[in-house]
Amino acid sequence: MSTGSRNIWEAWARSVAPLVRVNTGEPCPDPAATATRLAQAGLADQYMVYEAEGGVWHFAAGSAVSVTAGSTAITAQSGGRTWTSRTDRQPLTAFAAALSALRDAGDEGRHFYGWAAFELAHLLHADAATAGEQPLLHALIPSVEVTLTGDRTVVRAVDEAWARKVADLLAEPPAGRTAHDEPTPERAEDVIATGTAAYGRAVSRTVGDIHAGLLEKAVVSRKVPLPAEPRPDFPATYLAGRRANTPARSYLMDLGGYRATGFSPETVLEVGAEGRVSTQPLAGTRARGADPAENERRRAELLSDPKEIHEHAVSVRLAWDEMAAVCRPGSVAVEEFMAVRPRGSVQHLASRVTGRLRPDCGPWDAFASLFPAITATGVSKRDALHALARHEDGPRGLYGGAVFRGSTDGDLDAALVLRTLIGAGDEAWLRAGAGVTAQSSPEREIEETCEKLRSVAPYLRFAAD
Repeated sequence: MSTGSRNIWEAWARSVAPLVRVNTGEPCPDPAATATRLAQAGLADQYMVYEAEGGVWHFAAGSAVSVTAGSTAITAQSGGRTWTSRTDRQPLTAFAAALSALRDAGDEGRHFYGWAAFELAHLLHADAATAGEQPLLHALIPSVEVTLTGDRTVVRAVDEAWARKVADLLAEPPAGRTAHDEPTPERAEDVIATGTAAYGRAVSRTVGDIHAGLLEKAVVSRKVPLPAEPRPDFPATYLAGRRANTPARSYLMDLGGYRATGFSPETVLEVGAEGRVSTQPLAGTRARGADPAENERRRAELLSDPKEIHEHAVSVRLAWDEMAAVCRPGSVAVEEFMAVRPRGSVQHLASRVTGRLRPDCGPWDAFASLFPAITATGVSKRDALHALARHEDGPRGLYGGAVFRGSTDGDLDAALVLRTLIGAGDEAWLRAGAGVTAQSSPEREIEETCEKLRSVAPYLRFAAD
């Protein structure tokens, strides 16, 4: 990092107000509903709800302090001022430098919330020109943060005014159920079926590329646009979908130009302050429904299907290689291999690869190595990214990227953006993909995307007129 860039981020970090007000209260009986209610209150123009491991929900809101990085420039804001610097096609490096300045300014333990767009992958692993000109990374440093656990509620705020706003909201009795338009089963299935014919053709072309030796696997996805009216209600969709799903992480946000409600089946990475890093590749899918016997039959089928096992093993192999690139020699291990995890309307083969970061590597080095998740791209990542650029319709944006919560102490928890309702501007859409290998058939991969979309589509809620 140049001296000029360092001075810019030091000046920005010094302007960021610390969270000096800390109040601890009683636990709330329904943290998902409470976090959603805070999101609906309109406290600020940016917010995120992030469900972490162990049933802990975080709510963060603010508007004054943020960092946004694209291919060529990075911009930080605080207190009405703006700082800008070049990224020289290394936005992640610049982004990490800006956030690290908060720690250098003495704001230790400060949390940030943000997202990384899928197109960042082209700068990390493929062709820089394919990354486009849209923002690739965005983080909010909140003015107020609420942590909801089973034994307490903790509110941290920059001043008494913010702390009081949240305390008043938490003291209000829960509102009655609000009426929303809900999709009928038939309407949900109509949404799910959108674009299947074109997707089948994309799968066939990708299989042809694989047989031609251009790549080993690609996770080809399809976008499902939603009608402009009625408008989806993101908080209501989050609460309805979270009641029905079993995610590794969940999130609800209006942040940096994206709105999203998601139920992530896996993490891209988890980094602890002590340097332990892990990733959780999921690959291999079967439907999951209300019949336990049928679910068990599909589970057994999943564990014995050569195509699914091969797809999963390849993903674990690549996750190991990417972990080894940033971890201490001999520390990388597969702690769990080919377990079956329920994730809403589907069940997946799941593994966990862990390691210890090298002394010269930090959380963003690990993120650069592991992003985007292998299970959202393919093998090799470079070849898969080329294939996705050929066979998918337009950029993915947030889909296949990451939503994250991190701290200046070195923690970073990043969820893979799948099973998500996404909005930007006046548009809203769903998206789903499937791992395409040499053994794939268009019919089965279409079916798999439909199975995954059923984790979200039936729980869409729309603003009532």
